[in-house]
Amino acid sequence: MTPRSSVEPFALRDIGDFDHECDVLVVGFGCAGAAAASEAARAGADVVVLERASGPGGSSAQSGGELYLGGGTGIQKACGFDDDPDAMYAYLEAALGPNADTAKLRLYCDGSVEHFEWFRDCGVPFNPTFYDAPTWMPMSEDGLMWLGENSWPYNTIAKPVPRGHRPAAGGFGGGVLMEKLSAAATEAGAVAHTDTLATNLILDDGGRVAGAVARKYGNTVTYRARRAVILTTGGFVDNEEMLADHAPVLLGHGKVSDGLDDGSGIRMATAIGAATRRMSVVEIALTALPAMVCRGMLVDGLGRRFLNEDVYPGHWSVHAVKHQPGPYWTIIDEEGFEDVPEPDRWGLRPRYVTETLAELEESLGMPAGSLEATVETYNLHAAKGEDPFFHKDPKWLRPLKSPFAAIDPRAGFFGGTGAGTGTGAAGFTLGGLHTTVDGEVLNNSGVPVPGLYAAGRAASGMHGEGYVSGTSLGDGTFFGRRAGRAAAAL
Repeated sequence: MTPRSSVEPFALRDIGDFDHECDVLVVGFGCAGAAAASEAARAGADVVVLERASGPGGSSAQSGGELYLGGGTGIQKACGFDDDPDAMYAYLEAALGPNADTAKLRLYCDGSVEHFEWFRDCGVPFNPTFYDAPTWMPMSEDGLMWLGENSWPYNTIAKPVPRGHRPAAGGFGGGVLMEKLSAAATEAGAVAHTDTLATNLILDDGGRVAGAVARKYGNTVTYRARRAVILTTGGFVDNEEMLADHAPVLLGHGKVSDGLDDGSGIRMATAIGAATRRMSVVEIALTALPAMVCRGMLVDGLGRRFLNEDVYPGHWSVHAVKHQPGPYWTIIDEEGFEDVPEPDRWGLRPRYVTETLAELEESLGMPAGSLEATVETYNLHAAKGEDPFFHKDPKWLRPLKSPFAAIDPRAGFFGGTGAGTGTGAAGFTLGGLHTTVDGEVLNNSGVPVPGLYAAGRAASGMHGEGYVSGTSLGDGTFFGRRAGRAAAAL
């Protein structure tokens, strides 16, 4: 086994002359790093951003680009929806729970409209159009989408209002988002040092974080931070040892990342006594298409339904992988499949097509009669517009009839090139450093580590045990901004 690289801190008194000095040193140039750098620079601080890759973006740039925003944004109003922070909070507390961080969540909901305007000030474009169909992300350039707010049980908790805000980009919008955010940070005065991997923090004799040691093209580079260091280095899904220690449910599955989410920032901080929080919590995406799942059903390896298929797809993904026996299958009939618009099929084709459910059971290796019983019960209630077991919205209820098809998530999206190819699931981590609402990193006594801040997936954010798309980019930028302002004010 390859030994772990040392993350033990360096002593300030042993450094001598620094290669670079600044007021605020931001480590990582994804969405949280860009937000932190922008706000710190706008507050008058001299800001340097370290990025281990050759340019900004990180996993944020490879994401779908959804931003969970609400409370009455301009896009919501333009699309005809009335929203308020309390309704947004009620939904998110349930969807991100149990045990969502209510202090962070309250601030996020109350500040959501202002945060949306911050994105627009950064140049992020949003179209005032609404995509009204279940999907992981639209292939269109619509600026607003549902993210489970209109599904049971969430539609009983708060008035359903769509809050998925999307940059004007067809499909993956993370690249557009990061292009604008990174440009805004540099225009504000932040200076980026790319191809530079931070490896260790620097402490003064009083235990205050005073900078960082990095590697650039094999050479050691030292950075003095006169006010603070902000860690925005991402999660740890690419670190197999950390997954085994903290989130083993993701072992063997695909990874939603740029390949560099190795927990480096978390490790550097814990080496100086920082506390972590909720390190076992993860998000999982099953490579099944909501547009098809809603029109049919999602079943486990024993042919059983287990959740209302019109809920946010991350919910049925996590529930499947954590609680149901695999493999998992989308079961749909010909009418349902043909009803999905061609662009929304994402290249998915059925792996098995049969005239009878008994034949389909045999092809899928299910117990005899299992899928037949599931479909018989489903059809009985669907004919009456009901789903008493799982409460799928009646608009998606219709008895399924021959011929039947099964679509295998293990094939991946877009002709087999999806991130979940292999097991049909891919994920990322949500736990990280324990921080205050202003990004101060806490130690195990609950006391802030002097001079150290964190945001984004390197920190434990708003999430409890649940997740909704857009809450990583939203949480990372919102609390990245707060960390940047707080660090600059030291």
